[in-house]
Amino acid sequence: MASYWGKHIHISIFGQSHSTAIGVTIDGLPAGESIDLDALSFFLKRRAPGNSSFSTPRKEADFPEFLCGMVNDITCGAPLTAMIHNTNTRSQDYSKLKDCPRPAHADYTAHMKYRGYQDVAGGGHFSGRLTAPLCIAGGICLQILSRYGIEIGAHIASVGSVFDTPFSPLGETEDTFAQLKSSSFPVMDEKTGTDMKAVIETARNQGDSVGGVVECMAMGLPVGLGNPMFEGLESRLASMLFSIPAVKGVEFGAGFESATLFGSQNNDPFYLDGSTVRTRTNHSGGILGGISNGMPLLLRAAFKPTPSISKEQQSISLSQQKNIPLNIVGRHDPCIVPRAVPVVEAAVAIVLLDALLDRNTDQINKTN
Repeated sequence: MASYWGKHIHISIFGQSHSTAIGVTIDGLPAGESIDLDALSFFLKRRAPGNSSFSTPRKEADFPEFLCGMVNDITCGAPLTAMIHNTNTRSQDYSKLKDCPRPAHADYTAHMKYRGYQDVAGGGHFSGRLTAPLCIAGGICLQILSRYGIEIGAHIASVGSVFDTPFSPLGETEDTFAQLKSSSFPVMDEKTGTDMKAVIETARNQGDSVGGVVECMAMGLPVGLGNPMFEGLESRLASMLFSIPAVKGVEFGAGFESATLFGSQNNDPFYLDGSTVRTRTNHSGGILGGISNGMPLLLRAAFKPTPSISKEQQSISLSQQKNIPLNIVGRHDPCIVPRAVPVVEAAVAIVLLDALLDRNTDQINKTN
């Protein structure tokens, strides 16, 4: 299966949801970068399952074991490989799915592509479980980016029809990012968060699920990251973000709203802040022509509702070639959006560090 990404930093993810282990190999990380394993563990816990009533009850520690690529917690230039052991699987819950594919899952398409040899347990290689090794890679990239003064934060922008206070397009403070990262339900407005939780709880009690949007911002980006056309910053970010299971839409800055504006409304006027070129608005989301313009990078990723729900659904029997009802069993998130927040941060961090390595790093000053 193709699970490989990157221009300078090459990411390869391996394993299945219920295999013995899942993991990631990262080639191209700069040598000599110290990795704070405690900080990485905290980051991974933000995504880990079983930590609240709003996630699947499947319990996994998600503590990574590093096999190579670091010496004394410092990158050594060799490919870095880390794995996470799966310890709480219930593969029997998925035994019927080879014959009866779940609506909105990859069961049917995987069956056709891999001729019935695919691993259906827990969704196999298509599972959101594979975002855990993605977060290992992204968590490491986040630490490296912070040394260049680049900080990334995200929050739950919406759940169903309930919307949080959006990020200011002109930037947020490090304190705001820190507060969001320390929260088990990262929102800007606590009252909104309470309303979102009620929506999720209602869906869970009804045997249903609900989707939402994650908004992410990167502060401190230098001007000039990215390239035009196929190597554009938006192109690279979109390719990584759409690799996250359940992402169905990505927008930058004003996004689809910009299609409703006149040019005079959508254009971001330039001005000089001392000797620094800035814009008075940020409808572009910090990217012009595929290249960062020095303003905050702002994007949103839309997540569909969890396809595995307790309500009876209609499907087919592949062996009998007939329509049949399907009742799904197992442990599933009524809403994956809260756990997706650090995944989006990780995905953005990987792309930005990869783009940073396009440049001559001698021209980029670390902050520490």
